[in-house]
Amino acid sequence: MDDFRANGSQQEARAFWMGVLARASLKELRAALSLAQVELPSVEVVKASETGTLMLEARAGGSGQRFNAGEATMTRCVVRHGETLGFSYALGRDKDKAMLAATLDCLLQNEEHKRQVMSKVIQPLADLQRRKRETESRRAAATKVEFFTMVRGD
Repeated sequence: MDDFRANGSQQEARAFWMGVLARASLKELRAALSLAQVELPSVEVVKASETGTLMLEARAGGSGQRFNAGEATMTRCVVRHGETLGFSYALGRDKDKAMLAATLDCLLQNEEHKRQVMSKVIQPLADLQRRKRETESRRAAATKVEFFTMVRGD
């Protein structure tokens, strides 16, 4: 099943795969690559994986005024393959994951590899992430409590 964003503009497609890569764990990325039998190119490290923090913003009531909710740890990496730069940004401290995600970003920008990596790596990971969200949503919905008020007749 193709995700509509993967078939849109290049910017929409890249936003889609970058999101999938950021949400996937290193174990999931490696498993997907192994199943797909995708050969990774050797890349030049432009900016080695480094861990830092970023400020998380939230909105009061979900749509109100912005406020700083706190900080989160994130890891970023930049690699080059030929003239193409691959980037990754992900929550957590996993430097290997950041390197692998940046390498996949390079491959996905190359039309020669894009179709294979999208169909055999990114789309299965996106489907897995969607199923996880649906499972968590059902689990949360099962705990929902409905409150009602009974009115006594006079």
